[in-house]
Amino acid sequence: MRQKERRPGQKSGTGPASGRRGDERGNSRPPKPANRPAAPQQAPREPASAPAALERPLMERTGDRPPERVPIILESLGAGDFHLIDSGNGEKLEQYGPYRIIRPEGQALWKPSLPKHVWDKVDAAFTGDTDEEGTGRWRFPKEALGETWPLNLLGVDFLGRFTSFRHVGVFPEQIVHWTWMKQQVEAAGRPLKVLNLFGYTGVASLVAAAAGAEVTHVDASKKAIGWARENQAMSGLEKAPIRWICEDAMKFILREERRGNTYDIILTDPPKFGRGPNGEVWHLFEHLPVMLDICREILSPKAVGLVLTAYSIRASFYSIHELMRETMRGAGGVVESGELVIREAGLDGNTPGRALSTSLFSRWVPK
Repeated sequence: MRQKERRPGQKSGTGPASGRRGDERGNSRPPKPANRPAAPQQAPREPASAPAALERPLMERTGDRPPERVPIILESLGAGDFHLIDSGNGEKLEQYGPYRIIRPEGQALWKPSLPKHVWDKVDAAFTGDTDEEGTGRWRFPKEALGETWPLNLLGVDFLGRFTSFRHVGVFPEQIVHWTWMKQQVEAAGRPLKVLNLFGYTGVASLVAAAAGAEVTHVDASKKAIGWARENQAMSGLEKAPIRWICEDAMKFILREERRGNTYDIILTDPPKFGRGPNGEVWHLFEHLPVMLDICREILSPKAVGLVLTAYSIRASFYSIHELMRETMRGAGGVVESGELVIREAGLDGNTPGRALSTSLFSRWVPK
């Protein structure tokens, strides 16, 4: 289900398989993406169509829980065409390729470090509803800009997009996970199978494929899948072994479990709330335990990692950390959890400043 903001979609219709943090990822999350999942408080709590996984009980796990590494702070100073310039007063000033952009950021409680005239010289600023689930519009102070523009991260070319849910088609805080995944794929000595759930616009899938992995990308949003295919063509990876699956993520992994299919790396970035293409309802706190349980079952015997990221939830990272340890009971390895942060890098992209927390994560690795 969920499906990574996780894009410029609509608020409703986001499927768990798509959509990310209340952004546009998942539904039909902007495509994050396609239409972002509707706000939990506005959606009926009684699912008209409950996830099929609810009929699947949790496995009885035995053995020791994996050792832990906490807290882990995975930090990015930026990469490729992205860096965080400054933040403050509930906003963040970012550089995406040629464009300087302002977007809302509720966790930027401090005052900006850079003077007002720097913030005034922006190419685009998101205005309107500043709630993660809300919609708004972009203001272009200098001149009207097109919907898309070229970007590059970790050697992969893709399109940035101005979406109505404030996102721009990529979640740069995930760079740390993508870099880890790229290193694992390149060092494996064999083609690793990667499953990207709630894959959004496909940047993670393309990074994995460019490194030599066989990738299965799942998102419930047709728009998100379409954008991902555009990015595939732009990056010159049309012949890369990527399966693009437009489906509810829970339904997909349940079928993979029945078929006995397995993966070496699983990335899952579910939204707080979402709807699948056929009305399936996803609530993270209700359905995440079963989703992780199924993910464990479809990890290969020589699995390299299971990565969970959680956005826009009122919880400590310990909540998903302990869930991951229970899920991986008896599997050995280690569970490391904490937060993903982006550090301000200044106008030049190389002057470290304050760290901005973006999300919680938990990652199981075999050693």
